[in-house]
Amino acid sequence: MTKNFDELNGTFDVAGDIVSAEPIKDTPKPIPTSASSTDDIKKDYEYTRGNLYSIIEKGQEAINGILELAQESEMPRAYEVAGQLIKNVADATDKLMELQKKLKDVEEETVAKGPTNVTNALFVGSTAELSKLLKQNKDQEETK
Repeated sequence: MTKNFDELNGTFDVAGDIVSAEPIKDTPKPIPTSASSTDDIKKDYEYTRGNLYSIIEKGQEAINGILELAQESEMPRAYEVAGQLIKNVADATDKLMELQKKLKDVEEETVAKGPTNVTNALFVGSTAELSKLLKQNKDQEETK
């Protein structure tokens, strides 16, 4: 095995001293997991909602500033920038509403929906078993 290293040492023109090193033992860090995915969804929702509120508020401040500048300078470019900024803030408010709708959709998915009323019941069996079952039900109703 050292012969292979000697050939490599000669090829790369390095000294033949082999230093044995201990292998690095790296313990993997556990991935933090939350109690449930609904907690993650709520945290993400709150974080995104906060960011959107911040963006909207800063956009409104910027709109006020650019409108003052546009009125003072009467430059068409300033009005164009103000219009674009107004559009961007309006888009952010639309995203906020979409976020509400998406959260509602996710919450509805988590709730298991099953049939509340069974209107058509299916009996699998012979007619003799059916008549026996009906007779038992009738006898139980009479005893009540």
